Amino acid sequence: MNRIIKFIILDILKNKIVLIYTLILAVLSWSVFSLEDNSTKGILTLLNVILLTVPLVSVIFSTIYLYNSSEFIELLLSQPVNRVKIWRSLFFGLVISLALSFSIGVGVPLMMFAPSNVGLMMLAVGLCITTVFVAIAFFSSIITRDKAKGIGIAIMLWLFFALLFDGIVLFLLFQLADYPIEKMMVGITAFNPIDLARILILLHLDVSAMMGYTGAIFKEFFGTSLGIIVAFLVLLLWTLIPYFISLVKFKNKDL
Repeated sequence: MNRIIKFIILDILKNKIVLIYTLILAVLSWSVFSLEDNSTKGILTLLNVILLTVPLVSVIFSTIYLYNSSEFIELLLSQPVNRVKIWRSLFFGLVISLALSFSIGVGVPLMMFAPSNVGLMMLAVGLCITTVFVAIAFFSSIITRDKAKGIGIAIMLWLFFALLFDGIVLFLLFQLADYPIEKMMVGITAFNPIDLARILILLHLDVSAMMGYTGAIFKEFFGTSLGIIVAFLVLLLWTLIPYFISLVKFKNKDL
């Protein structure tokens, strides 16, 4: 399995898209921190970029890579290699490659300009989001043989988590404004990994006061050590569930 992972990582790191992705993240990160005197403002600006760019690139690139690697996967299946090992190697190869790009593009500037708990939290959250959306890409690519449909599903899932989910939540908040649903919002947040990542960063920047009573509820839960552990466990579930669904389908799929 280690040989397969090494081959996949080397293959991905030579891909121009990954190099451009790393370069764009690096330029954005350095620019943000260079233009802002306050590192907190720089982190807030960078946060919005990361929460849109990183999931989008992770899910689309991983989906396209899996479809383009169909012949390579069939070649591996013709060898005495377990299907679980093949799928696991592809997953770790993509996660390690994209995580390395994120660490170079965002992690290095963060550690230079914001070497604090907030910087470390943003780096950890960015790596988690990368892993989550690679797992979602595995799910979207295995449920259909059609490449266009697979990429379309991946984009729609990103669009739902990045934009549509917040719209639905706002609609519910307006419709149920007369009811005490603030505590319920903590549970609803678990259904969106991007929102969960955003809240983890914002609460560590001490801007929860701007979020009103709901922000105080989030601060009370996610601001504690237990809350942080639970949040990362939820992000872990967002990785494991799509990945294991795709693994089961891959094991039973007739290629």
